[in-house]
Amino acid sequence: MVHFCGLLTLQREPVPLKSISVSVNIYEFVAGVSATLNYENEEKVPLEAFFVFPMDEDSAVYSFEALVDGKKIVAELQDKMKARTNYEKAISQGHQAFLLEGDSSSRDVFSCNVGNLQPGSKAAVTLKYVQELPLETDGALRFVLPAVLNPRYQFSGSSKDSCLNVKTPIVPVEDLPYTLSMVATIDSQHGIEKVQSNCPLSPTEYLGEDKTSAQVSLAAGHKFDRDVELLIYYSEVHTPSVVVEMGMPNMKPGHLMGDPSAMVSFYPNIPEDQPSNTCGEFIFLMDRSGSMQSPMSSQDTSQLRIQAAKETLILLLKSLPIGCYFNIYGFGSSYEACFPESVKYTQQTMEEALGRVKLMQADLGGTEILTPLQNIYRGPSIPGHPLQLFVFTDGEVTDTFSVIKEVRINRQKHR
Repeated sequence: MVHFCGLLTLQREPVPLKSISVSVNIYEFVAGVSATLNYENEEKVPLEAFFVFPMDEDSAVYSFEALVDGKKIVAELQDKMKARTNYEKAISQGHQAFLLEGDSSSRDVFSCNVGNLQPGSKAAVTLKYVQELPLETDGALRFVLPAVLNPRYQFSGSSKDSCLNVKTPIVPVEDLPYTLSMVATIDSQHGIEKVQSNCPLSPTEYLGEDKTSAQVSLAAGHKFDRDVELLIYYSEVHTPSVVVEMGMPNMKPGHLMGDPSAMVSFYPNIPEDQPSNTCGEFIFLMDRSGSMQSPMSSQDTSQLRIQAAKETLILLLKSLPIGCYFNIYGFGSSYEACFPESVKYTQQTMEEALGRVKLMQADLGGTEILTPLQNIYRGPSIPGHPLQLFVFTDGEVTDTFSVIKEVRINRQKHR
């Protein structure tokens, strides 16, 4: 589906756009954008028009104004139903009215009904919003002004299969009937190293010797035929900074906008984690008490607890990292170890262990885990292979407090 943007009639036909003027203020990692779009009704009849514009999910509109034939209208936040009622009442009386609301089918598209445009009327729509700027992998801040606030044009030589072919005139890029002017001011305590763009820019103008403020603008006569992208590189992008802005004067006590606000910019330089050379020693304790022969639930077809535990253990055995060490203990009133001590994980030892697990039965009586735990803790540690214990049990362990105490005493030795 093609979404047309800009100033449109109710028939989704674009109102002729004459020029676009954009002012961008970037402070640290946040951009404030003010875009003014100038339109003219070239028809001989009045047009009821609405303005549609997309917004990035990290953006927020805070101001919308329209200047029609010298009359300025400023958007006001109202209850949704009240706002629509007031708009329809004004339109029915032939007055100018504007209604800004979120698109019902897309959270990041907003529309504003700008009411009746008389023949020959000129409308200047000014939209202001703020957005958080994303960071590229090389540390650059990325600002994008999308080329979607204007009627679409298909350029000569472009693909006939393009989705832009729908209702779009074919013109050479040099004949686009509107131009874009954009000035970007950048301020950062980090210092500004450079600014790059996919469009021709004027030379970067530093506004101070410390290079904490700079200004760039698009080359004169730029045609809005593509997204305008700026990449801003700070000198010390990983240095934390804080900005404090005083509250607005004449606000009522307790009003949020009357209080000072602080913005902290923190972009830590976290080095990539180096792969560890350690693998670990994995010991599995399997409950083989009589209760493990019971089904998992009261249903007739429910799997036995011992069978479910064995299937999980087999999956883990097949997933161990090459080069680690492992062993398996079965416990009940007594305990049995698969190997006299932990062995290195190889194809051969894995297959041997899998064979023994498949033969395990819930045939060792009670649930006494303390003795095998003590035996494991007394065993020598393997350098470079931290110990990890996995316990499979249905509970009802004998002498619970002694087991907890033993684990607590040895908590620095294992996970």
